Amino acid sequence: MSTQISPNQSSSTGSHGDITEIIPGVKQPAKSGYKFDQRWIAPLFVSSVVLAAQLAGGVVESWRFFAAAVITSILFEVVLGKLVYGKPPHFASAWVSGISVGILIHTNVAWPYALCAALSITSKYVLRVNGKHIWNPSNFGICAMLLLAHDFIATLSVQFGNDIRPNIVIWILGSVIVSRLKRLHITVTYVASFFAFAALRSVIVHQDFWTVAGPITGPMYQLFIFFMITDPKTTVTSKKGQILVAFLVAAMEGVFRLAQNVHAPYFALFTVGPIANLVEMYLFKPKSPITSGPGPLPVPA
Repeated sequence: MSTQISPNQSSSTGSHGDITEIIPGVKQPAKSGYKFDQRWIAPLFVSSVVLAAQLAGGVVESWRFFAAAVITSILFEVVLGKLVYGKPPHFASAWVSGISVGILIHTNVAWPYALCAALSITSKYVLRVNGKHIWNPSNFGICAMLLLAHDFIATLSVQFGNDIRPNIVIWILGSVIVSRLKRLHITVTYVASFFAFAALRSVIVHQDFWTVAGPITGPMYQLFIFFMITDPKTTVTSKKGQILVAFLVAAMEGVFRLAQNVHAPYFALFTVGPIANLVEMYLFKPKSPITSGPGPLPVPA
C-alpha cells in the first residue's frame, strides 16, 4: 500500500526536505548542534588585542568613551542598513570599527569617539563606487577627524615595550585569521616593506634602526596590519595587486614619516587605498563582480 502525502505535508518540507519528516514511524535524524558564526572571529580577535594592549600599557583612555565608539558604530550600522537595504546587516563589522576607533583615538571628551564612529560607518553607505566602499571605514573616520578636529584628538602611539609576549600571541592569532581570509600576503608584504623603508629612513635621519622601526610593535600597528590593510571589502581583488598596494602603502608611510607626520600609516592607507581601488575599477576591470552591501566582515577596523 502506498503512502499518500498531502500537499500541505509536501510543502512543509521545502524543496530539500527530508522524507523521514513526514512518514509516521520513521525516526527523524538528530539536528546538528550549535555552529559558531565565523563572522565573530575578527571581533573576538580585535577584542583580544585591546585586552592585551590594556594589560601591557593601559591604552584605553576611558572605558566610557570606548563604549561610546562601539555603541555608536553598531547603532549607525543597524539604522543605515535598515534604511538602505531594508534590514540591518550583521554587526560584526561595526563591532570591529567601533573597537578600532575606541582604541586608536585619544581625547578627554566623549563626542569625538562617537562622531568618528558615526563617520566610519556612514562612509560605507555613502562613499561608494560601483557598489563598493573604497575606504576602510575606521581608517576614513580617523583621518577625517584628524583633518577636521585635529585640535581635539590624538592617535594611539603606545608601544608594548620590552615584553614581546603580547605581540607574539597577537601575531600568531592574527596570522591565522588573515590566512583564513587569504590575506596573509598583504600583512607580510607590508611588514617587510615597513622594515625596509625603516632601514632607509634610519640612514636618512641618522637614527638607530630599532628606534625608527619601534612603532610597529605597538597595538595600533597590530590593528593596522591585520585589519585595516587586509579589509576584504576595500582591497583590490588580485593577489599581485594586493601585494603592490601593501608595498605602496608602506612607501607612502615612509614619505609621511620623513615629513614628521605622526599619523603616517593612517594617511598612507587613506591616500593609496582608494586610488588603487579606482584604478582597478576603471583600468583593469576585475573579472569577479563586486558585491553590494557593506558586508559582514571587516577588518576594520
